[in-house]
Amino acid sequence: MAKSIDFSVIAPPAYLNEFVGQAPARVHHVAAQRVLSDETYRAFFAREAERGAEIIVDNGVFDLGHALPAADLVAAGYAVGAREIILPDVMRDGAATLKASEQAAREIRELAGDAFRLCAVLHAADDEEWRRTYDALVTGGFAGAIALPASRRPDPDRQLCRTRWAATSYLEDHGMVEDKIVYRLLGLGRTGHLELVEQREHEWISSVDGAAPVILGAMGIAMLPGGPYEKPPTPRIEKLGPISTDRFGLIRGNIDVVRDAAGSRVQIAEAGR
Repeated sequence: MAKSIDFSVIAPPAYLNEFVGQAPARVHHVAAQRVLSDETYRAFFAREAERGAEIIVDNGVFDLGHALPAADLVAAGYAVGAREIILPDVMRDGAATLKASEQAAREIRELAGDAFRLCAVLHAADDEEWRRTYDALVTGGFAGAIALPASRRPDPDRQLCRTRWAATSYLEDHGMVEDKIVYRLLGLGRTGHLELVEQREHEWISSVDGAAPVILGAMGIAMLPGGPYEKPPTPRIEKLGPISTDRFGLIRGNIDVVRDAAGSRVQIAEAGR
């Protein structure tokens, strides 16, 4: 089995100390809008950066429906000592994502020079567009990282634009993995942590983030190491509400299951236990 994939736990701001702190500190995905609006959230991840964590600032589109302006992304990046910013993206639209990413990259470079690695998200409506968009990203000169979004629905045709494990296998089988690029997975998909066992076959995948262990644990649902993985309708992380302390052990167990599937030996920092 290949090397581990770092897993960044996404949790409500009130529970960062309980579930998100890492020992050792490795990689955190953080929400730009939350960094700018929540002092406690901002201070937590700034401390994690000081402990050695690689902080990746997300652009806000998943939570807000639109990406924050470049100036806000840069401000958030500086506030938490980030190393990377995820560029604006448009779901299932490679051309629109490429246009938005290129524009934001220019604006970020004007504001911050090379202070941040820039991560582009690989979206597409079909496999032809997927190949075309991928080629544009690796040759465009602005993306130091590429993120592949999670597969949300079953796809019997195993399209590259819909089935993430098919996409990563395609890149490796066709010699398309670029040494100069950092590759990330965005979110846990419809097979949850079980996908990570397969993705560890690819030694070039760096990280993945996800809120499922926290959300499911808060709902009283255990993630089973060998599956099956069945995720009922769940609230968004910001709508989760207070979590009973009786569920903390279950949530931590779910996080352990995901990290084990990812081959990661990172633990929840003791300060949060």
